[in-house]
Amino acid sequence: MPEEKKEKLTEEEILINKSRTDPEAFGLLYERYVDKIFNYVYFRVGSTDDAQDLTAKVFFKALKSISSYRHMGLPFSAWLYRIAHNLVANYHRDRSKMVEISIENLTITDTSKASAPEVQLSKQQDNAYLLKLINDLSPQKKELIILKFVQRLSNEEIGQIFGKTEGAIKSLYHRTLLELKDRAKDDSDTRNL
Repeated sequence: MPEEKKEKLTEEEILINKSRTDPEAFGLLYERYVDKIFNYVYFRVGSTDDAQDLTAKVFFKALKSISSYRHMGLPFSAWLYRIAHNLVANYHRDRSKMVEISIENLTITDTSKASAPEVQLSKQQDNAYLLKLINDLSPQKKELIILKFVQRLSNEEIGQIFGKTEGAIKSLYHRTLLELKDRAKDDSDTRNL
C-alpha cells in the first residue's frame, strides 16, 4: 500500500510539473479536484451559482500561480483548498452580511432496506438535532467540522487551509467536540426538567 501512495504522489508531482508549461496537463488536475473544491465552496457560500464562480476563480488562480507552486509533502488539493478558503473569506468580507447554507434542512438517508419507519424517524430526529448543534457553532468551528467529516481531510491539510499548525487544529477540534458535548448535555438537562 505505501508504494501505491508513493506512486500516486509521484504521478501527481509529474502532472504538476507538466502543467507549468502545458495547460492540458493542468486540465487533468482540474478534473481530479473540481468536484471536491466545488463541494467545499458550496458548503461555505450556500449558492450554486456563487460556488461555481468561486470554484472557477480557484482554478484560474491556481493555473496562474502553478509556476510558483512548491510540493511540500502535502497533496496538491491542500493548496487548492487554501486558495478556495481565501477566496471564500474574501467573498464573505465583500458582502455586508454573511450568507450561510442552512444545514438544518440536510437529510441523511438510511440506505438499509429493513429499517422500520419509527427507526428511520428516530434517526432523522437525531440527525436534525446534530445538524442544529453544528449549525450553532462559530463559523470557524463549523468549517472545521465540514472539512473533517464532509471533506474527510487530515488535521495537517486542515491546518494548511486555516494557516495553522496541526497541533492548533487538533486543539480546535478537541474544543469543538467538547462544546458540542456540553451543548448536547445542556439540552438534555433542559428537556428532562
